[in-house]
Amino acid sequence: MASGSSLLEEELSCPVCSEIFRDPVLLSCSHSFCKACLQQYWDQKGSQECPVCRRRSSKEILPINLALKNICEAFLKERSQRAEAGSEVLCSLHSEKLKLFCLEDQTPVCLVCQTSEKHENHKLRPVHEAAEKYKEKLRTALAPLQKKLKAFNAVKLTCDQTAEHIKSQAQHTERQIKMEFEKLQQFLKDEEAARITALREEEEQKSQMMKEKIEKMTEEISSLSEQIRAIEQELGAEDVSFLQSYKDTQNRAQCTLGDPEKVSGALVDVAKHLGNLKYRVWEKMLGTVQYTPVTLDPNTAHPLLSLSEDLTSVRYSNERQQVPGNPERFDGWCWVLGSEGFSSGRHCWDVEVGGGGWEVGVAKESFSRKGDVDPSPAVGVWGIEQYRREYRALTSPPTRLTVQSKLQRVRVQLDWDRGEVSFSDPRNNTPLYTFKHSFTERLFPFFSTLGTVQICPLKVSVSIK
Repeated sequence: MASGSSLLEEELSCPVCSEIFRDPVLLSCSHSFCKACLQQYWDQKGSQECPVCRRRSSKEILPINLALKNICEAFLKERSQRAEAGSEVLCSLHSEKLKLFCLEDQTPVCLVCQTSEKHENHKLRPVHEAAEKYKEKLRTALAPLQKKLKAFNAVKLTCDQTAEHIKSQAQHTERQIKMEFEKLQQFLKDEEAARITALREEEEQKSQMMKEKIEKMTEEISSLSEQIRAIEQELGAEDVSFLQSYKDTQNRAQCTLGDPEKVSGALVDVAKHLGNLKYRVWEKMLGTVQYTPVTLDPNTAHPLLSLSEDLTSVRYSNERQQVPGNPERFDGWCWVLGSEGFSSGRHCWDVEVGGGGWEVGVAKESFSRKGDVDPSPAVGVWGIEQYRREYRALTSPPTRLTVQSKLQRVRVQLDWDRGEVSFSDPRNNTPLYTFKHSFTERLFPFFSTLGTVQICPLKVSVSIK
């Protein structure tokens, strides 16, 4: 049985559009219609007849049914207020529950709307069925956004970690720079003190020599002066007395002293102390510093590798280093690259490999640094390794090397222009293996170890032209 509200709604609905009357007009037959609906109906029919009883109307201007209009407006207002007050959304036209969803109009409708002309022949679905379908579509559309958000959060976290690591790197590097310069400054201070000491020792030595010379000269001058005074006194005596002592006086007048000698080499050897001073200090400084042809790049090191302060050695660590996962860093193979790449010329460096497993060689710049990729020339890696007490070239499959004795050092020689990478034992220059390839991009030295490997320093010499 229809509710009172539904019956009232039926009475207040236009017979043409089945909606609540809007600007109702009254025909002479006493039937009422929406003014717009009636005019549209007459235009379609081509005659002014009642849509209900077919009775013709002779009036061109139809009167507004004010009573019905006021009732309809009051009904719509009351229904809207009830809908707003209720917890459930109701149809704004019929105050009924919105149980269906119109697929064409993409809007919820009630059962009364279903029978109206507005939704005639439209596809309708139950609200819960349509809601679940569209929720699933939205979930599907939401998944890429959630994935993207996760990716952004991950990159932001990496950026935050990188920002902190940058500060830590800068502080640590600044401390290292200060320590190295303090060593250089201490060397210069020690060298300055040593040279000033040498200068003062020479000054003291030559001053003492001049002091002794002056004292000896003073004694000789005093003796000569006394001898001269005695002779001059005899010259003033009377003739008899002078002649009586002449023979003795003449003997005293004989000079037994040689001519005074000028002192040579008495001055400070200024040229010895100042000549090419900066160069000689620098030359001596070479004996206190080391030069390695390759230094390591800590920004590429796998988290399980720990580098020395001077970036010349690397060791395997069971504890992961707290470093950001930047694109340059290896996260699969425990590798670290040299800090400089080579795209021309010939280059050579020795590596102290010691015990345990290790890998050394060169890799192209575009070699994948993420994940585990078997190293071989096919992927841009040319190197050798110690693997389970065997020495192998990193070919595919690996090539076993014949070695007479345990390797302590390995010499890596790269001739980029000729396309050769060769390995040898520097103790006796015994060749180990040579790769040949036409290189097209920069090559970087690489190092890996389960123990420790050290890049050997070169002897530094100075040549003057």
